[in-house]
Amino acid sequence: MIKDRLEIKGLIFDKDGTLFDFAATWEAWAVAFLLRAAQGDTDRAIHVGSHIGFDFQAQKFDRNSVVIAGTPGEVAAALKPHFSNFSDVGLLEMLNDEAEKAPQREAVPLMKLLTDLRGRGLKLGVATNDAEGPARAHLNQADVTPMFDFIAGFDSGHGAKPAPGQLLAFAAQTGLRPDTIAMIGDSTHDLRAGRAAGMTCVAVLTGLATKAELAPHADAVLPDIGHLPAWLDGAGH
Repeated sequence: MIKDRLEIKGLIFDKDGTLFDFAATWEAWAVAFLLRAAQGDTDRAIHVGSHIGFDFQAQKFDRNSVVIAGTPGEVAAALKPHFSNFSDVGLLEMLNDEAEKAPQREAVPLMKLLTDLRGRGLKLGVATNDAEGPARAHLNQADVTPMFDFIAGFDSGHGAKPAPGQLLAFAAQTGLRPDTIAMIGDSTHDLRAGRAAGMTCVAVLTGLATKAELAPHADAVLPDIGHLPAWLDGAGH
């Protein structure tokens, strides 16, 4: 059952596929990382890409790729058998370094939307399975870091989604009850985390998951985060 939207006092967003277009960021990242790790060997990059659900030649992710909802640690673990010449720490550092450089395309004009939401008195947060460093770098690129009251990655000490730790940390930091917060995300990991935290769950279709996949886990499904103001006003369904 959808909670009364008038009671929503905080919004916590996933990052990739929610605030930013997933494909524009991570397909470019995958090409750059794989070529770097493979030391420019395109055939090797193609081979390794296939093992993490990435078609190097088409530059497209499979919807079941570990990269989509996994943490950098999980991605590094999947890559390690193919790059045994790197230490675990070295591989993870390379992943995060390339992630920080990845180009960002905003799902909608973020400053305009976030200004509207803050103007409503809402507390805003980001909970991502990316590392916190790259997450902050991406928000800095969009000049929106100061708009958020809370930013957490998988390595910020609160765990990773679908566990609810990041979301509950946002609630604790802002002093809001979880049932007055909406979690907005593009994956079932996001929505399962929101449900476990006792929050309203709002799905958006700017990631790789379909409406049919997300709807069973969501209180509402929106085309993108630009529809949040209308949803909050009770006009968007």
